[in-house]
Amino acid sequence: MMKNDKFFEDLKELNFDIAEPNSNHQKRFLDKLNKKNTAVKKRKIRTLWVSLSGVAAALLITFSAFSGVFNSGSLAKETDLATVSPEMRQTQDFYSTVIEQELKSLKKERSEATSAIIDDALEQLQKLETEYQKLKKDLSESGKDKRVIYAMISNFQKRIDLLNHVLEQIQTIKQLKKENNETNII
Repeated sequence: MMKNDKFFEDLKELNFDIAEPNSNHQKRFLDKLNKKNTAVKKRKIRTLWVSLSGVAAALLITFSAFSGVFNSGSLAKETDLATVSPEMRQTQDFYSTVIEQELKSLKKERSEATSAIIDDALEQLQKLETEYQKLKKDLSESGKDKRVIYAMISNFQKRIDLLNHVLEQIQTIKQLKKENNETNII
């Protein structure tokens, strides 16, 4: 116990303020404490809000990225005349059907005499298809501009005209061959 007595005697030399606090000291102390608690609560709420908004932003970015990947893939493939209107869908279906039928007819006519002209026609069709793919991109970028729609329809018409022209040339070749064979027989 001697040590404690010595400790307290040493403290007396420090001249502590032993006067009683003001009468409103407790009220001021509690007010400061409440302000601090309110600030801490606001800081916690703000921290929570910042954390939640960060998570929400991350989810939004992730969702946007995934939907962008899926939509860009599907839109790039599906943005064509059919997406413009029901009438344009019918137009596209009509032209696609006619082109498909003409291609079948063209392939049936393949022979040694017509092979070169058919191969050339298929190359021309491939160029028109490449042009059409570019027009599909232009259509989605332009917001379905009527000029792009017209160019797409024109592309279909060029394909049909090309196929018809080649089929006419094949018929001419067949006719000439038939006439040559008849002349050789006589």
